[in-house]
Amino acid sequence: MLSRNGKNNEDGSFDWRDAVIDAAITAGITACTSGVAMIATGTLFTTAGLCTFAFTVLGQFFGFLAVKRKLVEKK
Repeated sequence: MLSRNGKNNEDGSFDWRDAVIDAAITAGITACTSGVAMIATGTLFTTAGLCTFAFTVLGQFFGFLAVKRKLVEKK
């Protein structure tokens, strides 16, 4: 289930699998919304548009991954 907070495995280590899946889901949503908006404005298929699109999606992925990594309950 997609959540903002990260979680730990039973052995206490960080659950990277869950974090990467959730980050990929949010990056996919960002790719769809920004891609459609950029196609509608005619800016996606330019060099600057493709760079903007790539940085937006990668920024969302790594930003969400960083949030999940930091927001873990202390045991």
